[in-house]
Amino acid sequence: MITIHNARIVNLGREYTGYVAIDGEFIHAMGDGAAPEALLAASQEVIDAAGMLLIPGCIDDHVHFREPGLTHKADIASESRAAVAGGVTSYMDMPNTKPLTITAEALEEKFDIAARSSVANYSFFIGATNDNIDTLLSIDNKRVAGVKLFLGSSTGNMLVDESDVLHRLFRECRTLISVHSEDEAIIRERRAFYTGRFGEDLSVFYHPLIRSAEACYVCTERAVELARRYGTRLHVAHISTARELELFWAEPLLDKRITAEACVHHLWFTDNDYASLGTRIKCNPAIKTTADRNALRDAVNNGAIDLIATDHAPHLLSEKQGGALTAASGSPYVQFSLIMMLELVRQGVFSTVTVVEKMCHAPAMLYNIDRRGILRPGYYADIVLIDTNTRHTVTKEDVLSKCGWSPLEGTTFHSRVVKTFVNGKCIYSDGVVADNLASHPLKFNR
Repeated sequence: MITIHNARIVNLGREYTGYVAIDGEFIHAMGDGAAPEALLAASQEVIDAAGMLLIPGCIDDHVHFREPGLTHKADIASESRAAVAGGVTSYMDMPNTKPLTITAEALEEKFDIAARSSVANYSFFIGATNDNIDTLLSIDNKRVAGVKLFLGSSTGNMLVDESDVLHRLFRECRTLISVHSEDEAIIRERRAFYTGRFGEDLSVFYHPLIRSAEACYVCTERAVELARRYGTRLHVAHISTARELELFWAEPLLDKRITAEACVHHLWFTDNDYASLGTRIKCNPAIKTTADRNALRDAVNNGAIDLIATDHAPHLLSEKQGGALTAASGSPYVQFSLIMMLELVRQGVFSTVTVVEKMCHAPAMLYNIDRRGILRPGYYADIVLIDTNTRHTVTKEDVLSKCGWSPLEGTTFHSRVVKTFVNGKCIYSDGVVADNLASHPLKFNR
């Protein structure tokens, strides 16, 4: 038995001082105030967390850990270690690997790799193509996070552009469809317009003009219309524009068939940051204006945005060289996503309760994950302890992602993850990731 006491617990909309006891893989007991003496006496380890924040482990539904095939810049072992160092205890990995995760065999290979090497709990998306719809309709919904659908080209080129395939997928798919929503025709038209005027060597400042707000809105509107027509369970990934928010509404999460995700970089950066960070923050969909960022922040607070994820997408710095048309899109965030959002708490943008809701509770509810994302007796003991009163500046040496860099280098934060428990085992403690593989594949109660 491990008992953590005197912690500032944030869970299910409440913030209070209390204790949590862990027995094996599960939460044994918890409560307000002082831990019972009998519980402390029965514990093999007692952790005094006075002054620390205690929350459920974060669940990131949108990561690219690059394995198999792209392991020169990331792999499941390295990125899951970065995840637990950042308080992320469970993740769902995307299918644009090599080979693409578009067959049952490729999906099983990723589960096998994670079973051997992941220190965080895991599941995977299977990717949609114009040719694999029968495979998508046969997946095990209790093991697989969902279907990933690219409606605009991105890393991996899994663009689905045949109308009859889209209609059949939205009509027949019985699991969640997560969509990357950018209109390919608009992107191509904008690219031709700017290259025609200024040539092929476009700076990164043109990236949000090519992958424009209009491209996002038109595509998201089409996806939402299809989902409404067929009653599809649709999740729109990485919303990046104010206008798209017109297509979503605030109501209880469990009442929704159409949900929306915001990513930490769209909540943190604006297009003003291209001047100092350049292609380090180049991503798809692009980081856009201050007005877009502020609208996303408001939508997190008012419930139109349902969860916060990372779209963690490592590349080597050498692959990030170039401009709008040549630099790779995507950046690593999973190690710092929680403290990024807690820094916004400090700035008055969000409450701690909201951050926990959007990064812990909502992903568990949205995907119907078995006994995770909430602190409750009988639930898995995925727990994070955070010091919220420590000033530190991110350096290159801090980065655990295999790519070896972060766009947040030089940024000063005031929170630090101290310990991360995965299924009752302390997997991360004060800068050290344990070798103990306590992780499990996620189970979805569908």
